[in-house]
Amino acid sequence: MGADRDGGGRRRPVRAAAYGVCGVVLLAGCASMPDSGDVSGVDSTPRQDTQVRVFAMPPPDNAQPSDIVSGFLEALTSDDPSYSTARQYLTKAASQAWKPGLSSTVLADGPGIDPNRLGGREDSDDLSFTLTGAKVARVDAQQAYAPAQGSYNQPVHLTRDKKTKQWRIDTLPQGVVMGKSDFQRNYMAVNKYYFATDTAAGTAAQPAAVADPVYVRRRVDPMTQMVRSLLNGPTHWLDPVVRTSFPTGTELQKGVTTLTPDDQNKLTVPLNANAARAGARKCNEMAAQILFTLQTLTPAVDEIELRSGKTQLCSLAEERADDVASRGSAEHPGYVYFLDNKSRLVRLAPAANSTKADPVPGALGEGSRQLRSVAVSRQEDTAAAVSADGKNLYVASLASGSSLGDPVLVSHGKTEKDRLTAPSWDANGDLWVADRDPGKPRLLLLEQGKGEPLEVKIPALDGQIQDVRVAADGVRIALVVAKGDKTSLLIGRIERRQDSGDARGSVSVLELRSASPELENVTAMSWAGDSRLVVAGREQGGLQTMRYVQADGSTPEGPAPAALSGIKEITATESDSLPMVAYSEDGIVRLPTGAQWQKVTDGLAPVYPG
Repeated sequence: MGADRDGGGRRRPVRAAAYGVCGVVLLAGCASMPDSGDVSGVDSTPRQDTQVRVFAMPPPDNAQPSDIVSGFLEALTSDDPSYSTARQYLTKAASQAWKPGLSSTVLADGPGIDPNRLGGREDSDDLSFTLTGAKVARVDAQQAYAPAQGSYNQPVHLTRDKKTKQWRIDTLPQGVVMGKSDFQRNYMAVNKYYFATDTAAGTAAQPAAVADPVYVRRRVDPMTQMVRSLLNGPTHWLDPVVRTSFPTGTELQKGVTTLTPDDQNKLTVPLNANAARAGARKCNEMAAQILFTLQTLTPAVDEIELRSGKTQLCSLAEERADDVASRGSAEHPGYVYFLDNKSRLVRLAPAANSTKADPVPGALGEGSRQLRSVAVSRQEDTAAAVSADGKNLYVASLASGSSLGDPVLVSHGKTEKDRLTAPSWDANGDLWVADRDPGKPRLLLLEQGKGEPLEVKIPALDGQIQDVRVAADGVRIALVVAKGDKTSLLIGRIERRQDSGDARGSVSVLELRSASPELENVTAMSWAGDSRLVVAGREQGGLQTMRYVQADGSTPEGPAPAALSGIKEITATESDSLPMVAYSEDGIVRLPTGAQWQKVTDGLAPVYPG
């Protein structure tokens, strides 16, 4: 945290000894000692050095007030599970009142420390400081991340004990605060999984798994942290559209403090008596939730066994998990699709090196209409296409002999840019598209791609929708929204209700939140993981970029995609095993894993199913 700061009354941490695979770093408000060489300060522990463990030092005797504050702030960035060392910088009453798990505030740099002596007396036993900085994000008590802006100004008060004459903090803000680089070193993003309440992917008996991203402390038993977080339920943002299969009140068995897989990669999870109320099907779903969750954390878990007391409730191995629930990152589309230079919808096996695409069966493979965008259903049996002028939306079967028929939707926008966006299919087989007609802008849903369009309510929308992509789970939607000279990527929650006058009920997109706060203009985007998207756009200052973003607005670990100039459209799958495909100034190009962009052929509007 303070390791990010330059000056301001804080002393920087010093790298100390490393033992075996895991290193140990001692942080103190005053000084630390390395195992060899000269003592020297460093700005922060590098983010990529994930095996370095950091421990705080307690306050030294007769430490100055500024050193007490800086030592406490440094202790917040350590790997101390219960912040026991940080509490040594506090009075007994302050330690009892302080709740570090309430929130984590992330600043652009470590907190600045502005002193303010009360009363103006040199011998005063009361001092106050103000912690300052520029807010970047906040992680709440549910471990949910949210971008933040504005100034951070929080008071810290110290008092000198009349008997020991030692300075201690007696008033401080709740939660913890640290700089961005220390947050990246200390915390990691992990998906926990629940099930969509209103959608099912594949078959009606198979629920759709929905990723709920949270941040956990990287080296404080993250496996046990994640299981406890999963049992505690979904984050507030996602809660209205998902369910859990764990019976109410399910917790880890009393006395269980850590979870570790055995040498066969099987993890046994002891649960309390409430878990025993679940039947066989629900128990398998419970095990799938844990397995999906932990596999985003570590590859060392292949099987989950759930127990309550001495009773085995169920056991689920990895090879059976996808039979229990559908998960976007486990799906493998048969083809990637695009429009060739004859306006035919063609397809190409994504895993092959071939550059020869074949027209799809049916009318859309014949090139009888000039088209500009397409979407293929997740079952790959139906496609939707928008005419070249953006006015008409067609839906046709991908079967030999199928006809195009009349458009299922017509926009009355006066110009091409004021008409239909590219469409998108959800997990239910419903079709989404936005009409950008300034006289009647709407987000529309066509059930099963036909019938009278249902207008989707978006009460918080401020701007014009430019692009629409529904997540594989069917409960989240990504929208590119233009307002003035800025286009932003927003993520909304899809809620369906049956309490309206329409027999079909109502559909709303609620609680829109930014997923690309660092980009001024988003030009292309696609889902590229269960909670990850790939985005092309322009940063503040005009630099063109392509990057991954999390649906919660955070930046995932790992490298960004290889740079690509002149990108106009992009498509990816939730699975990392298939190449990203884009439409750029070079035509259709693809990015295989671990390689550079490769030209495929001429064409436009590439899409994977969805």
